[in-house]
Amino acid sequence: MSNSGQEASHAASGGIGVLSGRGIARLFGAGVISSASPRNPTQIQPASLDLRLGEKAYRVRASFLPGRNRRVETMLAALASDEISLTGEGAVLERGCVFVVPLIERLALPADLSGAANPKSSTGRLDIFTRLITDQGERFDLVEPGYRGPLYAEVCPRSFSVRVRAGSRLNQLRFRQHPLRDPQQSGFALSDAALDALHAKTALVDGPLNLRDGVVVSVDLSEPLNSGVVGYRAQKHTDVIDVDRIGAYRVDDFWDRLPVRPDRRLILDPGDFYILASREHLSIPSNLAAEMAPMDAAIGEFRVHYAGFFDPGFGAGADGKPSSRAVLEVRSREVPFILEDGQAIGRLVYEPMAETPGELYGEAGISNYQGQGLKLSKHFEPV
Repeated sequence: MSNSGQEASHAASGGIGVLSGRGIARLFGAGVISSASPRNPTQIQPASLDLRLGEKAYRVRASFLPGRNRRVETMLAALASDEISLTGEGAVLERGCVFVVPLIERLALPADLSGAANPKSSTGRLDIFTRLITDQGERFDLVEPGYRGPLYAEVCPRSFSVRVRAGSRLNQLRFRQHPLRDPQQSGFALSDAALDALHAKTALVDGPLNLRDGVVVSVDLSEPLNSGVVGYRAQKHTDVIDVDRIGAYRVDDFWDRLPVRPDRRLILDPGDFYILASREHLSIPSNLAAEMAPMDAAIGEFRVHYAGFFDPGFGAGADGKPSSRAVLEVRSREVPFILEDGQAIGRLVYEPMAETPGELYGEAGISNYQGQGLKLSKHFEPV
């Protein structure tokens, strides 16, 4: 990238940290982000960019990483068993199968700008396992500083078969501006001491702060959050869900409702997928972004951090107090596992924004999950 392009990346950010929506918009103008079709303004979120599926999907036998010195295109030529058109009404991606989809956006990053991807909230709540792949990539969901080239999404629907089309958005990308003197600096997570000091001034949660390399989030199995329901379990045999249809599906056609139990426990069955809610109400300050990260793997046989990005302004109530629970996408691993009410289940890691976003979550466009309690994805009728 030219020196002018590198200067543009710094002008886009205003500082070191996670780029805001304004910074991302400037990256388009500088040619750092380009796309095969016109950008949709609603792609840009307060701290991330929604990525769009291209016109083709490739069914592959198994997930893969290209590794150093190989391109994804070369791997697809050797591994793809079927090429599927996503134009027009799109196509159904069957659950349990792995697909790789070239994305509309591509990047030409300067040496001091990196990217990190995550499924969108709605994608995670549909149990669509989605990861970003780059050429010469040795890790999923990571775009190295200085990367120039195309982007691909690995898509594996786990619970429901889904219909997608060119332009559908399943994952999102955050950009981190690194210091020029240390462009390989990997992150800027706030320390527990810094979070404790911040919480004393601006509440991050609605109760005592539990810190363990981030803000610990616990599961709520103690009270009926939605008409006596403390969670949902995905049914195993359902109709197809169109990812671009909002509010179109009946909850009971796809989910089993889990009532509160007298012992305030839930047994996670291996391979089943659950939607639960945090006990804590959260709030993300306007100058920070957060990401759900796993706890120590030794605490239990489950995974919870599928769709992990929390934007600045998420959970900010009208009275300034935290107002939104974290919705937890939970899957047990090898053995049945008992979750107890109040059990630690994840942690929020906070990073500084490079600049305060022009619009916060809940202010920019449609924010489907502001003020949420226990909430399924936007594709389902309100409960």
